[in-house]
Amino acid sequence: MIAATNRDLAEEVRQGKFREDLFYRLNVFPIQVPPLRERPEDIPLLVWAFIKELSGKMGKQIRLVPKRTMEELQHYFWPGNVRELRNVIEHAMIISSETTLQVNLPKIPGVSKPALSSLEQVEIEHIVQVLEKTNWKIKGHGGAAELLGLNPGTLYSKMRKLGISNHPQKS
Repeated sequence: MIAATNRDLAEEVRQGKFREDLFYRLNVFPIQVPPLRERPEDIPLLVWAFIKELSGKMGKQIRLVPKRTMEELQHYFWPGNVRELRNVIEHAMIISSETTLQVNLPKIPGVSKPALSSLEQVEIEHIVQVLEKTNWKIKGHGGAAELLGLNPGTLYSKMRKLGISNHPQKS
């Protein structure tokens, strides 16, 4: 028998919310899988697996997931875990008319990103926001480097280090 839950059953037993005898019957070989938000490196593989699975059913051939789209998928919080990712990819397959996947991430009221992000993540988000504000103009008057108070060479270097493409692919 295989059983799965997103609940901490040991804690539930301690609180008297789950039967102790049942817990020990189920807890023979526990496998802990972290939530999708803690393993963003798995997202590209899952996205392509879902695309492959759904392509036959929908009669569509998706050949490209823009880098920026994949980055957005990897930075999304995924409160619904892998099931939510599959639903998002299925929706994207339905609305994509070409061979490029067009993804609309959910905007769910009351669900937000975790309060704390890594410094690197905050830096990426801030730089991308400024780049979008300047229409990805990096140097010159009104460019992202000027708004960020950085030398353009420093900004290019930082973008390379953080994996930010200076030519986003438009879908």
